[in-house]
Amino acid sequence: MSGRVQLSIEGALARVTLSHPGKFNAMSRGMWRELKTVFAQLQTRADLRCVVVSGEGGHFCAGGDIAEYPGFRFDAEQLRDFHENDVWGGLSAMLACDLPVLAQIEGNCMGAGVEIASCCDIRVAAVGAQFGAPIARLGFPMAPREAQLVAQEAGLATAREMLFEAAVFDAPQMQTRGFLNAVLPEAEVAADVMARAQRIARLASQAARLNKQTLRQLRTGQPVQAIVAHAYDYADEAEHREGIAAFLGKRQPVF
Repeated sequence: MSGRVQLSIEGALARVTLSHPGKFNAMSRGMWRELKTVFAQLQTRADLRCVVVSGEGGHFCAGGDIAEYPGFRFDAEQLRDFHENDVWGGLSAMLACDLPVLAQIEGNCMGAGVEIASCCDIRVAAVGAQFGAPIARLGFPMAPREAQLVAQEAGLATAREMLFEAAVFDAPQMQTRGFLNAVLPEAEVAADVMARAQRIARLASQAARLNKQTLRQLRTGQPVQAIVAHAYDYADEAEHREGIAAFLGKRQPVF
């Protein structure tokens, strides 16, 4: 079995589940392609307000499916295709999604798992979760786009330790280093993530999407003056009017 990326939708909330039984949800090539397809689909859904990404069976994602590697890793062009199209295709689709994305992290979060988590906007982890990218033990470096992503989100110091020392960090350490928003007992993680998703879903959806776009543009180094040109086009939109009217009317807004 090569694993699956499963999508389920309930109301305004979407859940993306990494599923690869027996391999702690390690990402196969097929799963990377499914990840791209799923997030491209989510980007088109105007009725959705939040996405939760989690793993099946008590683990987030243990990395890549190493059993597949002999079939393509020893040829430079095939290796380039894997990282630039399969892996980066999935990760870039996540980054391009305008919906807020929450990560529910339990168990192993290694290599590909750290990369997927790095594409999420808010990250909540169980206290027992483990993080790393120990690919030095496998004899290869992290691909450039993936390394840039992890360094930006986890920090250069953390990325260096993961890649040079094959260091593995626990959840409290990753929270101290700024990668995690919250660390909770395992039994509380799912409920906390769902409560966060529901809070987001009750707020202004357009504002969330616009904030996501702005933060993405700033992250990629786009000058602020280039963003300002269309930054206020929402002025006459219904959610904007409703939010102000509700505040002045001393009532809860209906977005």
